[in-house]
Amino acid sequence: MINTIIFDLGAVLIDWNPHYMYRTLFSDEEEMKNFLATVCTSEWNEEQDGGRTVQEGTDLLVQQYPEHEANIRAFYSRWEEMLGEPFWDMIEIFKELKESGKYKIYALTNWSAETFPYAVSRYDFLNWFDGIVVSGVEKMRKPHPEFYQLLLDRHHVKPDEAIFIDDNYRNILAAEKVGIKSIHHTSADETRKELEKLHVL
Repeated sequence: MINTIIFDLGAVLIDWNPHYMYRTLFSDEEEMKNFLATVCTSEWNEEQDGGRTVQEGTDLLVQQYPEHEANIRAFYSRWEEMLGEPFWDMIEIFKELKESGKYKIYALTNWSAETFPYAVSRYDFLNWFDGIVVSGVEKMRKPHPEFYQLLLDRHHVKPDEAIFIDDNYRNILAAEKVGIKSIHHTSADETRKELEKLHVL
């Protein structure tokens, strides 16, 4: 019987997108996308999510790409400008699950320990969780199985009694390998349908 729901945050409940900030620095959209694909890449950002300090990550890139120093340093100095609105249709699902009183609800997120406090101060709904496990704090991240296991152990969750919701299919596969039934989030409507099929909503 399902008694636990585990949410990813970015691209599921929170609209975080570097384009929001970098569009103020680049006049050419393709040039901006190329910069984010080749310099401040998602792989680079994930290292900070995994516990590398912002300072170390920034200095490393500046050494590699000194011609892009100003734009590299902007990534974290103006990081808050990458935060958009919550995805309200997903917040509504979260609220329904919470108010039902049937479930413990947790977040398992790849997020830098240094930037996560900005999200906490901005989004009140983060206080609704029964617990949040942040990769940068724990110095491990999705899709590594020990990160999922940490949440299960810390909050006494049985994997076969939980559902995990994430937009990244890589992370879904990893959760299923540790025995957690998972929903690959593509839209609020589709996620709602999947939760209804599982008789959770």
